Formats: sequence, structure tokens, C-alpha cells
Amino acid sequence: MDTTNDIADKEKVMITTVTMNAALDKAYFMNHVIENGTVMRVQECRTTAGGKGLNVARAASICGADVQATGLVGGFNGQYLESLLDKDEIPHQFGHVKGETRSCINILDEGYGSTEYLEPGFEVAPEEEQDFMKKFPEIIRDSAVVTISGSIPRGLKKDIYGRMITIAKAMGKTVLLDSSGDTLKNGITAGPNLVKPNQDEIEQLFDTKITSLKEVIACAKKIHEMGVDNVVISLGKDGALLVCEEGVFKGKPPKVEAVNAVGCGDSMLGAFAVAFERGYTAGRALKYAISVATANAVSPNTGKFEYEQCEDLFDRVSIEKL
Repeated sequence: MDTTNDIADKEKVMITTVTMNAALDKAYFMNHVIENGTVMRVQECRTTAGGKGLNVARAASICGADVQATGLVGGFNGQYLESLLDKDEIPHQFGHVKGETRSCINILDEGYGSTEYLEPGFEVAPEEEQDFMKKFPEIIRDSAVVTISGSIPRGLKKDIYGRMITIAKAMGKTVLLDSSGDTLKNGITAGPNLVKPNQDEIEQLFDTKITSLKEVIACAKKIHEMGVDNVVISLGKDGALLVCEEGVFKGKPPKVEAVNAVGCGDSMLGAFAVAFERGYTAGRALKYAISVATANAVSPNTGKFEYEQCEDLFDRVSIEKL
């Protein structure tokens, strides 16, 4: 896949990624199996500015997009997080709160793969929420695409994503949502241009148990009928489904040796944001998104991958219209 002309021939349009519950992501690499109740020594530790939306920002940036990050941060950890984004050359306009930004730990060991410990995060005061929402239209003013990802910290109203989507769409922005539970449910009612739930999240959304691909597609079509133009259902190593006006597409990645699955879904969303900005067709957008997600899977760094690898994978992703 040659995307050089795609980037060069278009004036850059900004993508803003929203991360309301950002974190310092710490990856602990172990060269032995974890034994509970003992002292465990870490072979290597890597710290990144984390939270789903920041992974989206890095992926979109690697794909050649002009990106900025926003959301909420606080305390010394928040300052550290912003400095890490500066190092990654990701511009940012965060709202600042009095609480301390959380840390999330991902332990990668030879015995069990990936084990995550996610802190709950700070509690947001009503006036801090109001202040951010007042600034939000100005933050996204120059953006064509807005992505909203992940959980929300304590204190925020559960309809906050729906309100963000309404504001952004009224301003003519394309909005992509990746969340779960009440924030997903409330967000869908505002009609984002794309949502990206997994099977567990759609089971929770419809209070049902899914046992077949046919049932997954049926649920995705229901979401589409609720006013969401594009519904992407991630299928893990089996790829992803896209239900849209053009039909139902199933994309499957090539077999690879996965190193770190953390951030693959975020990389996929970042790729979809870039695909929207470039005006890709539905099938090409899905193929591109799966190639980017797969490139992330073979990289040890969360939300970071070699773009050349993505280009190689693109031609090996299969797309089938169902």
C-alpha cells in the first residue's frame, strides 16, 4: 500500500482525540512467570502517556495525521503525562483538575501474557466538568474528526459523551466513539458517525448472550438502525466487522506472532479516524484499520508501531462483503 500521495495531496486536517480518564501506562516486562505472594523483579519497565484516546492519538500520528489530544489530567502525574506527550510530539489541550492522574500497570510475563491493574482515577468536581465543557467547542474548532474513547472518572455525568457528540456534530465534525456501559448507551443516542464495541460490550448493551457471528451482525445492525452510520465490531485475532450503509464487511488479518494486544483496538480507531479524514471507501477503511491494529499487535510498545509494517500487512488483510 502506497499512502504517500494520500498524505501529500491533501491539506492536513486535524484529528482531536478525547481521553477523560487518562493514565500513566506502565508496562512491566518479566522474564519469568509471576508467583503471587513473593518479591518479583521486573526485567524492564516502560512508561507512556496512556488512556485509550492517547493511544488513538499516537496511532493516527504514526499514520501521518495532524493530531491533538484533550481530556482531563491532574497533579504531578498529569504533568508527567503531558511531558511524555511532548516527547511523542503530540500537541495537547487538557483540562486540569485538582486530583492526581491515575497509573495503570500492564504485566507482560512468559507464563500468562498480559495482566492489567487499572487504578480508578480521580474524582471530578462539578465545576471542573463545567469548565472543560465550556472550553470543548474551542478545543475542537479546527478539527475535522473527533474521537472519544474509554471510561470516565468519578464525578462526571454519564451523559457527558452524548453531550460532546451533540456539540461536535452541530459544529460539522465527524465523531467516533469507543466506550462501554452507560457512556456507550448514552453516546449512541447522540448519533456518532462510528462506534466500535466488542462482543462483551454489545452483550451488555442489549442484555443478551451472543453465540454466533450471525447474532453479532444482527446486534450491529440494530445499532446502525439507531442512527450510527458505521458500526465496527472487533473480533480480536479474527479481525473485525463493519456494518454501514454500503453493507456488511468482514475483515481478517494475516496470521502473526502477537507480542502485545494492548492498544490494538485504539490503533484501529485511530486508523478509522485517518480513513474518514482521507475519504476512504468502507472496505478500504476496514482493511486499513485492521492492518494498523495488527501492526500494533506485533509491537511491544502500546500504541506504537512501525508504519512500514502496516504497509506490508495491508496487502495481506482479506475483506469479504457478507
